[in-house]
Amino acid sequence: MSPPRDHGGGLDAAIARHGGTRAEWLDLSTGINPGPYPVPQLPATAWTALPDQKAAVRLIAAARRFWNVPDDAALIAAPGASSLIARMPQMVPGLEAFIPGPTYNEHAAAFGDRVTVDESAPVHVYVHPNNPDGHLWVASDIGNRELTIVDESFCDVTPAISHVSRAGERVAILKSFGKFWGLAGLRLGFLICDPAVAARMAEALGPWPVSGPALEIGATALEDIAWAQETRARLTHDATRLDALMTWGGASPVGGSALFRLYEVDDAAGWQNRLARSRIWTRIFPYSKRWLRLGLPHPDRWEQLEDSLEART
Repeated sequence: MSPPRDHGGGLDAAIARHGGTRAEWLDLSTGINPGPYPVPQLPATAWTALPDQKAAVRLIAAARRFWNVPDDAALIAAPGASSLIARMPQMVPGLEAFIPGPTYNEHAAAFGDRVTVDESAPVHVYVHPNNPDGHLWVASDIGNRELTIVDESFCDVTPAISHVSRAGERVAILKSFGKFWGLAGLRLGFLICDPAVAARMAEALGPWPVSGPALEIGATALEDIAWAQETRARLTHDATRLDALMTWGGASPVGGSALFRLYEVDDAAGWQNRLARSRIWTRIFPYSKRWLRLGLPHPDRWEQLEDSLEART
C-alpha cells in the first residue's frame, strides 16, 4: 500500500501531537468555506430509498443552470470530485499527461507513471485557480490537444473566470461542491465534458453514484442563487481581512483564492508549530520551507487567530 499523500486536514494527528480537544482547535488547513450552506430538512425517503431518477434530474438541471453549461456539453454528478479525478485517466487510456506544478497532488497520483514534463503531451491538467498559489490559467491554455482537464474546485467564488463555456469535445471541467458550499462531508462533485466522455465516466461510476441526501441538498443549494451571491461577497471580504492580519503578523501574501490564502514566511514549519500551540492548524508543503497556507476562520473564531499572532509579535 502506498503512503498517504500530503493534504490539508489531519486534525486528529495535530491534537495527538499538541493536545487539546477538537472543539478548541481552529482548523485552517483546508480551503473549505467555514460558513457552510444551511442543510435543509430532508424527506425520510432521501435516507431510506435508493436515489430516484427525479431527484437526479433535478440536481443535474440545477447544476446546468448554476454553471451555465453549454447545450452541447454533458454534466454528470459523482460522489466527490476526488472520485472523478481518480477515474479521469481511464477516459484517455494510455495517454501521457502534463500537469504543471506545484498543484493538487491527486491528479498526478491518478495518472501515475503517465505523468510527463513534456508540454506536448496529449493530455494537460490544470487546477484553476491553482492550489496552493491561486494561479489562473488563461483561455489560450485550454484546448488544442486530445483533452484538457480543468479542475475548478475553487472557482465558484469567482465565476467570471470559469472556463465552463469551453467544456465539450476536448475540454473537461471538474467541479467540487464541498469547497464553496462548505459541505465537504456530503461528497458531491461534477464533471462537465463531451457526452461520450461523460457516458464512459457514468459507466465507471456505476449505478446510484450520488446518495439521496446529496441529491436533495445539492439541488437545493445550487438553486439558491441569493446565498451564492452573498457568500461570494463575504468570502472575498474575509480573504482581504486575512491578508491584512497575516501581513501585520509578519507574513507576506503570495496568492491563493478567496477560500484559501498562501503566505511566504521565514520558517513554515516553525510558524505551523507556534500556531498549533494556540490550537490553530495550518498547511505547510513538503516542497517549500517558506510557504504557509491558511483557510478562512469561522466568522466567530477570528479572535483566536488574532490573539495568536499578537502573542507572536
